[in-house]
Amino acid sequence: MMRVLMVQCIAVENASQERVYPIGIVALAGLLQKSGHEVAVLDMNLETDSYGALKEKLLAYQPDVVGLSLRNIDPLANKTVSLVPPFTATVRLVRRLLPQARIVAGGTAFSLFPKRLMQELPEIDYGIVGEAEETLPALLASIDHPPSLKGLCLRDGENIRMNPPSTEFDMARYEPPQRLFLDPAPYLTMNSYVPSIGIETKRGCPFDCSYCVYPKLQGKRLRCRQPAAVVDEMEYLHREYGVQSFHFTDPVINIPHGHLEEICREILRRKLNIRWDGFMREEYLNQENVFLFEKAGCECFSFSPDGLSQQSLDVLGKNLRVEDITRAASLVAQTDVVSVYHFMVNVPGENEQTIAEGINLIEQIFQLHSKKKNLGTIVLNNIRILPDTPMAAKALANGVTTPETDLLYPVYYNPRPFESLRYKLETLHLCKNIFMWQGVQDENSIA
Repeated sequence: MMRVLMVQCIAVENASQERVYPIGIVALAGLLQKSGHEVAVLDMNLETDSYGALKEKLLAYQPDVVGLSLRNIDPLANKTVSLVPPFTATVRLVRRLLPQARIVAGGTAFSLFPKRLMQELPEIDYGIVGEAEETLPALLASIDHPPSLKGLCLRDGENIRMNPPSTEFDMARYEPPQRLFLDPAPYLTMNSYVPSIGIETKRGCPFDCSYCVYPKLQGKRLRCRQPAAVVDEMEYLHREYGVQSFHFTDPVINIPHGHLEEICREILRRKLNIRWDGFMREEYLNQENVFLFEKAGCECFSFSPDGLSQQSLDVLGKNLRVEDITRAASLVAQTDVVSVYHFMVNVPGENEQTIAEGINLIEQIFQLHSKKKNLGTIVLNNIRILPDTPMAAKALANGVTTPETDLLYPVYYNPRPFESLRYKLETLHLCKNIFMWQGVQDENSIA
């Protein structure tokens, strides 16, 4: 039996940013406790003095193992801030205060750069890429001489050996996080944009978006929880902690067809007065399920079609048509639910024609939502280039990056001559958005 401290490392740029309940480390804490270990949890993002709180917890608890979860590598949204420096400081503080404790790193962001982070931070004893439900308990059972475990990263002299991640965990065996390890109450009033309490209904993503890492980390096969089990978790959080609003953390919530629909029917059967949101694929929407989702508490239709033109959609590997986007927009615009759309700007091959088509699409979305004024916002970003993705290869081939470009830190695909396009489209969007909400007729198509 070991004493284990699970730590959610700093995942936000500053205290004003959205923070989310760390379901990953809390779920793992429950599994480790079932394996006979003594476990505690600390979320550094909750603390006014994050490093002071970590120091106090380490010295008081004296763990044998410290699990460090790095959720975000940077804040995205075109920002150049990196979350690697605070992670580095966290790792080194743990090692300095507790020289004998084993440090195990994991989390989504760590899983993107496991070898690099372990090479730069020799204080890390082990890393886990991807799913850790089976790997972490097995590692702690034989931490001095671990067997070959899925996703395990370990040192071999000067080298780092990394096993392929697990993408096969049976979600029928999924155990919801035991919230007694970390009270959800402080999270409930933190965010204004995204619900802070996440619910996982499935893992895996079958799509091939050229910039995305979900299929690599979770596999392409969909592994779904039973709808009743999902609603059991939501009902428990609503009853015991007063949680009103949930975010489904799946890469795409409305696939496979029928899964989200059954979750919604279960919510309605139980007459749960709750709200939820999640990212949806446009082509899986129809009039029947859109209104079912609204009736069952959907508070935001979130879309990430990403491409503003058909050429951009194809370059991004979205397997989507512009007509799918406008058809989905026409469906959700009939509801009383707000909608949010995310798009990428200055994608490979951008030209005057694709820009004109993008402006036209933005204007169509505003026109469709103008009657009910239920367009929340349109988010416009450049592409964050991540390693081992088709977009990284394209950036290299197009001279946007070089073999020496360090993708550990924020690098965006935004070459000339359209490097300022995002600002022009944001001007268009902001003017139209303000005019729509203020009930003022907009005479201009673009500023």
